[in-house]
Amino acid sequence: MAEVRESPNGSRDFAIQARDLTRRFGPVLAVDHVSLDIERAHIYGFLGPNGSGKSTTIRMFCGLLRPTSGTVRVLGHDVLHDAEALRTKIGYMTQKFSLWDDLTVLENLRFMAQAYTLEKHRARQRIATVMEEFHLRELTGRLAGAMSGGQRQRLALAAATLHEPEMLMLDEPTSAVDPQSRRDFWESLFALANRGTTILVSTHYMDEAERCHRLAILSLGRVVAEGAPEKLMSELPLQVIEVQAREVDRARGELHGLPQVKSLAQLGLRLHVLVDRDTPDAPALVQDRLSKAGIDARVEATRANLEDVFVAATLPTAAAEASDAARNTASGRSAA
Repeated sequence: MAEVRESPNGSRDFAIQARDLTRRFGPVLAVDHVSLDIERAHIYGFLGPNGSGKSTTIRMFCGLLRPTSGTVRVLGHDVLHDAEALRTKIGYMTQKFSLWDDLTVLENLRFMAQAYTLEKHRARQRIATVMEEFHLRELTGRLAGAMSGGQRQRLALAAATLHEPEMLMLDEPTSAVDPQSRRDFWESLFALANRGTTILVSTHYMDEAERCHRLAILSLGRVVAEGAPEKLMSELPLQVIEVQAREVDRARGELHGLPQVKSLAQLGLRLHVLVDRDTPDAPALVQDRLSKAGIDARVEATRANLEDVFVAATLPTAAAEASDAARNTASGRSAA
């Protein structure tokens, strides 16, 4: 669990400060005591599988869901009491396309300008700007329902940023587009962040999570790892051993029997083997196991990738320890 951090200049001016944020749906605990500090003008990612609490957390951050308990301040406002003040400062883009299929690109943007109560002159100016920025000018008269996934995504992002929000919240925005559209989309996000927009994005793509300035890995509603992707990879609390073998299935089966092995992931003809950190000479241990089974393999220690971090953080033992740490941190703050 991340500690509460000071911003680089020592101030407490974070875009979001959440403390022990919890949400239940009947007996289901969807978000479990999440505490986070998110800096302004950063791209902050939420990485996790379906059902991990990513969408629920973002919806509480933007005031669409009331927390069962805990508090959250967004852009200096208490979400529960200042929802109207926040409405004009936040842009929200859902996983599913939420504009109108039977309206054209221009009609959708004009409608959203009215929803954001933009004055007519500013509305015309902003529509022209976002159409240029997100390459929609040639699609002005196209019905949204007749557009490709990537085009609809660009339109949704244009609509979400039409009122120049200070913060943009994106709920798995690239789940239905091709790789080139995903790359183009992320270039747009970096441009927005460079202009001072704080961006929250939930994803289950490892390559997207690695693009974020910081990220939280969620499992069963809990934050089980948090920090800059590079730091999370360099501080992985397990050893990563790479195995290259033609008989990769046999190698996998043999290594499953080693008690020091916590996880195995296959990458083509390679295996990433996560081993207890305190295991002495782990590559030799793995090599010896495979040699005794008659499996020819090249074994070496390697650098962790973000998938290794995700697997390690969401192992049952690691997740339980992270949950305990979160509860202890919350108890300490309450006592203080």
